[in-house]
Amino acid sequence: MDKKLWEKCVDFHGHECPGLAIGYRVAESVRKRLGLDFSKDEEVVCITENDACGVDAIQVILGCTFGKGNLIYRGTGKHAFTFFRRNTNEGVRIVLKPLNEEMDREKRQNYILTAPEEEIFQFKKPNFDLPEKARIFKTIECEICNEGAPEHKIRLMDGKKVCLDCFKDYSRGWD
Repeated sequence: MDKKLWEKCVDFHGHECPGLAIGYRVAESVRKRLGLDFSKDEEVVCITENDACGVDAIQVILGCTFGKGNLIYRGTGKHAFTFFRRNTNEGVRIVLKPLNEEMDREKRQNYILTAPEEEIFQFKKPNFDLPEKARIFKTIECEICNEGAPEHKIRLMDGKKVCLDCFKDYSRGWD
């Protein structure tokens, strides 16, 4: 284990915890499996299915961020992370196996940081394709609140272009 890299993750996240350890091990595993390094742009793409502590380690180690568009949130709530290497189209899905609920926080963190990766993770083929690169969209001004939003997030309501905050969704259960 690279203690300096772990400390860098802890500094970014704010504290040590089992969740951060999950992200640390995920990032280290995918670096080894796909031959990845820190992503300066969109060379590496991570689709995270949770918004938990581990995502912070992935940002620190692999350089996947929302701002660059190479960290994508897919809210299933699973401790599952799919990575792609853009230049080769290679990908891997890493899923946390169920952990023994009887461990206290410190033991769980130590176990996650030291156990063989095959013991704590399932490694699978991605179940979706590599997402397209991030795009820059034209900003449209909402005709109700006058705030700008990207054109792909604008809706039509009563003939007006409106942002998602102002949009009143209409659904009767079949959508």
